[in-house]
Amino acid sequence: MISQDLDTETRIRRKTTDQGPGVTGGEVRTDPIFSVRNLTVSFPGRGPEPVVNGVSLDAHPGEIVALVGQSGSGKSVTARTLIGLAGEDAVVRADEIRLGARNLQELTEKQWQGIRGREIGFVLQDALTSLDPLRRIGKEVGEAIGRAPRAQIDAQVERALLQAGIPDPEIRRRQYSHELSGGLRQRALIASALVNQPGLIIADEPTTALDVTVQKRILELLRALADGGRAILLISHDLAVVSSIADRVLVMRHGEIVESGPTVEVLGRPRHSYTRRLLGAIPSERTRGRKLHVPEGAEAAGTESAAHIHEDTRQFDAQPLFTVRKATVVFPGPKSSRRTALDGVDLHIQPGETLGVVGESGSGKSTLGRAIIGLQKLDEGRIDVFGQQWSALPERRRRPHRHRVQTITQDPLGSFDPQFRVDQLLEQPLRLHSGLDRHARREESLRLLGLVGLDEATLTARPGQLSGGQRQRVSIAQALAGKPDLLIADEPVSALDVITQAQVLDLLQEVQKLTGLAMLFISHDLGVVQHLSHRIAVMKDGRIVEQGTTDEVFRNSRHPYTRELLDAVPTLEAVA
Repeated sequence: MISQDLDTETRIRRKTTDQGPGVTGGEVRTDPIFSVRNLTVSFPGRGPEPVVNGVSLDAHPGEIVALVGQSGSGKSVTARTLIGLAGEDAVVRADEIRLGARNLQELTEKQWQGIRGREIGFVLQDALTSLDPLRRIGKEVGEAIGRAPRAQIDAQVERALLQAGIPDPEIRRRQYSHELSGGLRQRALIASALVNQPGLIIADEPTTALDVTVQKRILELLRALADGGRAILLISHDLAVVSSIADRVLVMRHGEIVESGPTVEVLGRPRHSYTRRLLGAIPSERTRGRKLHVPEGAEAAGTESAAHIHEDTRQFDAQPLFTVRKATVVFPGPKSSRRTALDGVDLHIQPGETLGVVGESGSGKSTLGRAIIGLQKLDEGRIDVFGQQWSALPERRRRPHRHRVQTITQDPLGSFDPQFRVDQLLEQPLRLHSGLDRHARREESLRLLGLVGLDEATLTARPGQLSGGQRQRVSIAQALAGKPDLLIADEPVSALDVITQAQVLDLLQEVQKLTGLAMLFISHDLGVVQHLSHRIAVMKDGRIVEQGTTDEVFRNSRHPYTRELLDAVPTLEAVA
């Protein structure tokens, strides 16, 4: 569904054929711009097993090579190693790591500094921590340019920002990262990789934080850069994204390449069971009402890979749990201007229902969620929760009921105290709302961890010791500790790999089935929303432009903006 100069299969057939296990390439007239042979990376202080084991790959000018796999498979360690950032405690071995004719294994750190950002562009996946909050965006993006007249640097930075899809680049380069949305921050990182027009770009999850329309522009940009002669190594957990632009795919599992080849073969006719598990975990219309996650080994054993969670035929005709009427929020902008974040929003949600809220970055989705929680004051309108006025209440009158409205966010690591253990994180809401003694609180903590699929050993871990999926499970357990009636989930799975995402989505549906809670599910991923939601509200510029049942919105959308969103969603159809 993403426009390209050549259709995927034609382009791949022209450029690639399989050359054997672990190394793919083919009928490409040029030599590879980048080559790796038998790369192994280990961290002796963390364990005896290598994190990356025997990885080989080539990247030719004009092609996009995708490295896919779940979190912990070794993708990001591979990417960082290839630009000399594996870490001081890493032991790196390889038969060959070459950029053109240059042997990168012989470089000193000072020589690496002359290559990173100039000859190899690198796009990190975590814009919030990768951008210096004390530096303006123009300084961040222009750092790789080096010494040049200020006017030249500013012009070069603005071109890169515009190329990365950032509007008003002359204004944005003077702003700080906290003044940008998550999507704009991610595009600023992409601009920093483009500013010197390098021949090789390594992009580690470059579209994770982006809504579908911006994602489409970034993918088209990456495809155009490749078609213009650059080589791109794309690290991604989004197989639909990969299928839409990659020429070749390498599937990583436990640090090794388990399958590789042209995209149409690997994703269209996968040979390895792990690749099939990844593909089966992608949420969409066909997965509604079914479990996404298939336990390892279950497929090989012939286990049903899409078990029903429940047949949901409810009509949801009960009294609404909350209603939003004419909600309006206006923020002050630069130079005495004003920006309307919510503009007369009307919606409701009923007990046990999941309402998906979709829209581009800046459309007002998160502001709506904060207003419902009571963390954002309305300028006009009202919000009623549990049958009573909520938005105008002073906090002291909301506090006795606040435990009934809980949140889970995209970044639990940022919301957790890093010094607290998991048992302390769970103790906080239990001490406030449960009335249980210390022993009973521990038992309830264990019950909550069991509900989200974690064991007793997790109690003594700190957030930094957990994987992203484990942290998200702890976040859900912490939210459930207050026995909520309403759960507001703001992009809770957007940073997770496809298998971990599948586990969390299955978990949310099981919890909803067991407890009857309602969910307001905010996401830019329309596949996730289609899989999970009973109804959908589409937001643009602070307004709800369309809402209805999931089938109505996806199959018979009325508003042009909804159709634009749907048209921008990458799918696996090109390789099916």
